[in-house]
Amino acid sequence: MTEVMATYFDETGAGNTEATLEIARKRAGELGIKTIVVATTSGSTGVKATDVFKGCKVVAVTHFTGFAEPNGQQLTEKNRKRIEENGGIVHTASHAFTGIGGAMRAKWDTYQVDDLVANTLRIFGQGTKVACEVTLMATDAGLVRTDEEVISIGGSSGGADTALVLQPANLRNFFDLKVKEVLCKPRL
Repeated sequence: MTEVMATYFDETGAGNTEATLEIARKRAGELGIKTIVVATTSGSTGVKATDVFKGCKVVAVTHFTGFAEPNGQQLTEKNRKRIEENGGIVHTASHAFTGIGGAMRAKWDTYQVDDLVANTLRIFGQGTKVACEVTLMATDAGLVRTDEEVISIGGSSGGADTALVLQPANLRNFFDLKVKEVLCKPRL
C-alpha cells in the first residue's frame, strides 16, 4: 500500500500555480520522475515550470495555432524563447480531444466520441482533462515515452491547479493511459 498526500484547492485558477508546481516537484523527486508535461497558453506557466523543474525534461504543450483566432498563436515569442533557454521543449499540435470532432461540433452542433471523453474527464475537473490531453499530445509527438511515468500539470482557467502522475499512452491506445496519482486539483 502506498499513501500519498493530495491537496485540494478551494478555487480554480492561476492563484494555485506556484503551489501546484511545488507539489509536483516534490513528488517527482520522491518517485524519480524526470519528465514533466505542462499545459501552457501564453507560456508563463511553461516558463515557471522550467524554472522549478531544473534537471528534468519539461514539455510545454500549447494551444494549437488558430485556437483563439485564425493563424493566431497564443504562446508569446518571449515566453517560447525563455522556455527553450531554460531547456524546455515547446510542443504545439491539434488537441487530442478536439480534432475533426471539434469541427463537426462547430459546424453541425453535434457531439462526437472525443467530446464524450473530454466531458467525462471534466467530471474530475478541467485541469484533469487538460493534464490527460497534453500528455497524449506529447506522447504522440515522441516527446514522452509510454514506459515511463510522468507528472502532468494542467489548469482550469489559466495557470496551473492540477497535477497528476500518469502512465502515458499514445492517442490510438487511449485506454492504456492511467492516472496513477492525483497530487492536487481544485475541490469542485
